[in-house]
Amino acid sequence: MSTLLYETKGMIARLTINRPEAMNAFDMETARLMADRLREFDRDPALRVAIITGAGDKAFCAGADLKKMHTNAGGINEFWEHERQERLGQRLQVEKPVIAAVNGYCLAGGLEFLLGCDVRIASTNASFGSPEVRWGILHGFGAMRLPHTVGMSVAMDLLLTGERIDARRAYEVGLVSRLVEPAALMTTAEQIAQKIAENGPLAVRVTKELAWRGLYEHPENMLRFYAAVTALIHGTEDSKEGPKAFSEKRSPQFKNR
Repeated sequence: MSTLLYETKGMIARLTINRPEAMNAFDMETARLMADRLREFDRDPALRVAIITGAGDKAFCAGADLKKMHTNAGGINEFWEHERQERLGQRLQVEKPVIAAVNGYCLAGGLEFLLGCDVRIASTNASFGSPEVRWGILHGFGAMRLPHTVGMSVAMDLLLTGERIDARRAYEVGLVSRLVEPAALMTTAEQIAQKIAENGPLAVRVTKELAWRGLYEHPENMLRFYAAVTALIHGTEDSKEGPKAFSEKRSPQFKNR
């Protein structure tokens, strides 16, 4: 069976990391499959939202499979430098929204992967951490993203101690936006995905781009970008359909154009 399961239903794609025997840690095959499937999702005009989770209830993703990487040609250095950065880091920057549904451990590269997702929800059995410093390696992408997400002090506590936090603490510091019982995790993720999918797809994609750019770009550059995309959006059929549906007291029928 594949180490990454991919299924679609209506406008929603679901990707499941399928290595429960290894706490859903990434090996090179799984990393490649994730990159390919995210690219496939992003290019499919029928799909609007993706949900990513891990098989079983013990782990969302425990990062890189260090044991397996050490037995392969190129070893851990090849994996970290090529697969994680080139494939996982970049390919998470898909245009469409991605929801992470965290069940169990979310550690190291798994936490970095989580930080690349747009909406993050967790079950009460989840726990989060960046233990890389304990083994003399770097939590690279996470070290850059985590302070923007939970604030510098909380981020440095996690990054420098290597300790884990539970799901309640993750919710309190804003690492995840919702906390649910394990049995309700996927139902909640699907409900959120459906709500997003029913919104104007062009507006959703541009809003995501605005939010991510806003983390890094100078305000003046952001205002110029916002003015340009606003002009483009106002010229679309969807931008006319939304207000028309509102005035006619009906649900809009967006055409993604």
